[in-house]
Amino acid sequence: MRIETATERFYLGRDYSEAIAWNGAIPLHLSLIPDTEYIAGALANLDGILLPGSDSDIDPLRYGQEPLPELGPVQPLKDATDALVIAEAERLNLPVLAICYGMQALNVARGGTLIQDLRSGKADVIKHEQGAPRDRLSHRLQVAEDSLLAELTQFANPLVNSHHHQAVDMIGTDLRATAWTSDGVVEGIEDTRSERFNLGVQWHPEIAWERDEFAKAIFRRFISHSSSYKLFGNQI
Repeated sequence: MRIETATERFYLGRDYSEAIAWNGAIPLHLSLIPDTEYIAGALANLDGILLPGSDSDIDPLRYGQEPLPELGPVQPLKDATDALVIAEAERLNLPVLAICYGMQALNVARGGTLIQDLRSGKADVIKHEQGAPRDRLSHRLQVAEDSLLAELTQFANPLVNSHHHQAVDMIGTDLRATAWTSDGVVEGIEDTRSERFNLGVQWHPEIAWERDEFAKAIFRRFISHSSSYKLFGNQI
């Protein structure tokens, strides 16, 4: 979930839950409680983890950098909870679908780094914060041929939406980049270990899943791996 600082309420956009439910699984929300016992107890009863986007940035101290002036708001509860969830999911071999901030959190948890702000930190960058309408497919991807993402799309250069000002920089351990925009920004990461399902996408398939076949395929594959986990546990 996310936290609304002004009201101290946990919340999450409905699209994530609806994308999960309408594709055949049961969505459950995890509160932002960075406690190892809580996280272990919660994940013990789950078959997969979706790491959603966030309106906050990951604290750059978590990947060994000082904050730049262009850094957005940081939410320590979100950072700490996601880190614990990723660690426990790794221990249990739970399938993970990581979206936007979630992909960045997965990369940082594996020892990777981020570009704190694309407009100030990368030359010749295209527009990555498209604004409204949020479901518009605004730029194309270059997808690695030998990747899971290539399996899930029928197009050589699929169109996706874009809502981020940070991006993956150095890739973390046991991950590889499998999709990029024309300016070289990493848009997809996957686990290099064949027995693990960890897929990160920088765009928001939950916004477009009703109309976009690529988005549908991402959720269906994630849920398929989660169903296998339910049957076979961490032996898959």
